Amino acid sequence: MADVLTLLHTSPVHVARFDALRDRIAPGQALRHVVRPDWLARARLDGDEPALQTELAAEVTHLCLCTCTTLGVMAEELGAVRIDRPMMELTSQIGGKIALAYCVASTAVPSLALFADVAIGTSATAVPVPLTHAWALFEAGDQTGYAQAIAAGVRDHLASHPDTTAVILAQASMDVARPLLTGLRVPVFDPAEPALRAVLERSARRTIRQG
Repeated sequence: MADVLTLLHTSPVHVARFDALRDRIAPGQALRHVVRPDWLARARLDGDEPALQTELAAEVTHLCLCTCTTLGVMAEELGAVRIDRPMMELTSQIGGKIALAYCVASTAVPSLALFADVAIGTSATAVPVPLTHAWALFEAGDQTGYAQAIAAGVRDHLASHPDTTAVILAQASMDVARPLLTGLRVPVFDPAEPALRAVLERSARRTIRQG
């Protein structure tokens, strides 16, 4: 029997997103969703780190994925898979100038630091593309407007930066813009599927060791 995979979310919209992704790539995999919007709010305020770390630690299991980019560093230190690492490792191999788009300002520092780390030894560099104006639309529940704002920002960046080799949508929530970013001259990556595949591979390795 497969281990239960714990997912740490800071928005309830991710529950359906990851259930659907699970159904597509790993039918039957048991998921346990922990939804704590207050974690992101507190992390953005940067005033409650010890308590936040304690609460995160209480939810992290041996098979755990943190879907919040802002909390990724802390969650990874506690043993979880951070959602953006598998995607960053993949895109760094493309090389060149990678557009790293993000909508939450607190995502910028950990995302850029992670990319710089995984890109060591490659020709890849991350070019930040802040789309923070779009986040208010997400918070208002306007998924259509959120997707449109992201897509418009990415297309504007590509128009003014023709040397871009790929686009990263740094946050899991940003995948709603994928249908609006078809037909581009460069590939577009979002973190959800690479991360879920990575944590499922970790589970498979654990099962083999125990078997």
